Amino acid sequence: LFPVEKSQAVSLFNFINLLYEKTCFIITTNKMATEWAKMLDDEVLATALLDRLLYRCDVISMSGKSYRMKNRKTFFEPQN
Repeated sequence: LFPVEKSQAVSLFNFINLLYEKTCFIITTNKMATEWAKMLDDEVLATALLDRLLYRCDVISMSGKSYRMKNRKTFFEPQN
């Protein structure tokens, strides 16, 4: 959702790097892979992180209207 600080990006990379061949990850994001460099503020780090995350993975890309937004009531609608 928001850009992360360099130390947080490095910590995330170290965590993924330590475990990527030993366990499974499920990651949900609204960011395309090309946007990770901006989010992490480091293209090299983002590339290395995505390399590990995308190693032997299945990417499921979903599109369409948000279920949450479709079924949510707003605070501004009059209450009946």
